[in-house]
Amino acid sequence: MPNPRITGRCLCNRVTYAITGNLGIFQYCHCSRCRKFTGSAFAANLLVAPEDFQWLDGEECVNRYELADAKYFATSFCKHCGSSLPWLTKGGKAVVVPAGSLDDHPGIGPFQNIFWESRAAWYVEPNALPSYEELPPKKN
Repeated sequence: MPNPRITGRCLCNRVTYAITGNLGIFQYCHCSRCRKFTGSAFAANLLVAPEDFQWLDGEECVNRYELADAKYFATSFCKHCGSSLPWLTKGGKAVVVPAGSLDDHPGIGPFQNIFWESRAAWYVEPNALPSYEELPPKKN
């Protein structure tokens, strides 16, 4: 049976992409670079082979930023809405796909944390915090 086609897009819908191959790695990265780029505690990323990734529309709207001293790290984002988008590693061996840009569940879940020792000093496990369906109730 062939792998299902998984799609993703940016917030303004100008950029769309598809993944047609194996989704072998889904991980949370806690490195300071990923935290800075996402503005969050960690990046949730899938890694796919370049031949299994395809821009469908809006590739001209994708900007790339490379940190000069980074061996692998780069970032891509929509130049209109700023959404994180997939990026080819500097070595060209993998496309890093921000999981939040996917349209649907990819069929696999995250299975590891990387750069755990670099995690934010303020990080608290999400399941240790109260949960609300929507905004929390107002306090009087």
